[in-house]
Amino acid sequence: MKKAITSGLVCIILLSAFMTGCQEKPAPSDHTNDNEYLTFDNYGRQVIISQKPQKVLTLGPHLTELFVALGLSDHIIGNSLNNHSRGALPEYAEEYAKIPELTYSSATREAVITSGADFIYGVDWEFGSEGLNPDELADLGITTYMNSASTLDEIFQEIQDIGQIFGIEETAAAFIEDQQERLSTVERKITDQNEVNVLVYDSGGDGVFTAGGSNFETLLIELAGGKNIFDEISQQEWTTVSYEEVLKRNPDVILVHDYDAPSLEQKISDIQNDPALSQLEAVRSERFVSISLESVLPGNRMAYTVETLAAGFYPELFE
Repeated sequence: MKKAITSGLVCIILLSAFMTGCQEKPAPSDHTNDNEYLTFDNYGRQVIISQKPQKVLTLGPHLTELFVALGLSDHIIGNSLNNHSRGALPEYAEEYAKIPELTYSSATREAVITSGADFIYGVDWEFGSEGLNPDELADLGITTYMNSASTLDEIFQEIQDIGQIFGIEETAAAFIEDQQERLSTVERKITDQNEVNVLVYDSGGDGVFTAGGSNFETLLIELAGGKNIFDEISQQEWTTVSYEEVLKRNPDVILVHDYDAPSLEQKISDIQNDPALSQLEAVRSERFVSISLESVLPGNRMAYTVETLAAGFYPELFE
């Protein structure tokens, strides 16, 4: 089967043209009156910004790095979830290292409310009934903007919103345009290549913990010329599947997440020594592609990740 032209980039250029043609709205000043504010629809939640945030928490390494990429690192007073990271990309490492760590793993309620923050940009799984409560945080003077994108349009909208909130709309627009151009370059390069069937391997155990169809990673795999072999499980971002089902679907490539523990090397060794997975031709021929977990989350690495995956799926094209 020949790979269909990726649909994920359709309309993106229109978005870019729209953003370029729009007049910029200034971010609220540091001290503003009640009639000067910005309102955003954040996945069904209304977010109102009456003052430009001064003390920001970024809950997720992909969001911390996005702030660095947009030149906003000086606003961050703490970040979290570095246990989901293998470190910043080289071009951002120096600035990233200067940012204080609020918590190594998930942010705790106590750490957040005592931080002095007035704004949070956090990955959605950090909030809800068992996590931080945006309504409670609002009562404490902390505005929450959630990262919950499942499409390119949605993450580009988040970046556009952040640009507007902090008065850096031109920088945000330029960043988005660069991402679009790089994604388009990959799309052109892999056109007419055979689609690669991909198993996402996050961890093992009673089965394989993998990405479902609604996961942002599935979109990135598709943009790189692959197909998540469990993409029909659309109601779940993450799910556990049986080893028997993996063998039935016989992936061409095993995409292994690299973060925290066990190490990447240990994960690959576990796969190679598993009685079931070791039967796969992809394992016998060592068709492994690795990616750090933060790279498959919606933030600043969309183009980087698609470039990395495409090079792993089609090494002959990217030598």
